Amino acid sequence: MSALPASVLPPAPPPASRIDTAALMSIRSLELRARAVVEGFWSGLHRSPYHGFSVEFTEYRQYTPGDDPRHLDWRVYARSDRYYIKKFEDETNLRCHLIVDQSHSMAYGTTGWTKAAYAATLAATLARFLHLQGDAVGLLSFDAALRDYLPAKQRHGHLRQIIIALDKPAGGTATDLIKPLQRITEIVRKRALMVVISDFLTSLEELERHLLSLTASGHEVVLFQILDLAELTFNFTAPAIFEDAETGRTLFVDPAAARSGYLERFTAHQTALGEICRKLGIGWHTVSTVTPLETVLTEFLHDRLQRGRLVRKGAR
Repeated sequence: MSALPASVLPPAPPPASRIDTAALMSIRSLELRARAVVEGFWSGLHRSPYHGFSVEFTEYRQYTPGDDPRHLDWRVYARSDRYYIKKFEDETNLRCHLIVDQSHSMAYGTTGWTKAAYAATLAATLARFLHLQGDAVGLLSFDAALRDYLPAKQRHGHLRQIIIALDKPAGGTATDLIKPLQRITEIVRKRALMVVISDFLTSLEELERHLLSLTASGHEVVLFQILDLAELTFNFTAPAIFEDAETGRTLFVDPAAARSGYLERFTAHQTALGEICRKLGIGWHTVSTVTPLETVLTEFLHDRLQRGRLVRKGAR
């Protein structure tokens, strides 16, 4: 499907509609945080000049020669001056699997909340958003080993099970991205949307190989890289002893002396990860833990629309 015109891409919610991240993360209930983000997102769209387009076009695809003209929606044509056909039911059932890192490194945070808490909120937000659309959502969480697996379903009570699994604290001693990617490739045979949420501060060679297995199986893959501000900027000022969250190894560091080398290596890592995603056709979002969740959700949907695959429903 060709990409939809820019006029129907979901605009960012007005600034007033965004929930302050600190206020959001102060809500103890993960379920309430996800609900607040999704409701704030819809509220922002409803107040926008494009109200109706971004929602309506999740159920439509652009007309192509050979399509039965009897299925053209003339009301949409009158509003957009473009030909669109309402999708059939088998085109509109998305299966999404959330693959969420709950390892010890995700327990890091300098903002008052951890990467793990932010990642869980993002995953719960996506799960709620897709569930409300009638889509099937599943979860595979992991640390050094696999933790919880819930197959993609769309039924009463399933979203609650996902929230409960996501609400477990980060643990383990290391991050192993390979096992969950291997496992999800083995058990999910029908095409699906695979959303991987992690800091991706790991070796990229094996990661690339297993991401390739996912895309080769026909799955659409999106990465959300969750990073603390300190990891993005290395904004430390005073010399201190740093401890590796996963190995326990300690090292005395003078930030003034180490900043340049750290940022150089971090930039090289990010460049390599970006190149992998570009080569495999994978969506990649690097997200700071202070970014409003409505912004992340909007950019996610915007990116999928630009790829011409917003809610590419229908595992076939």
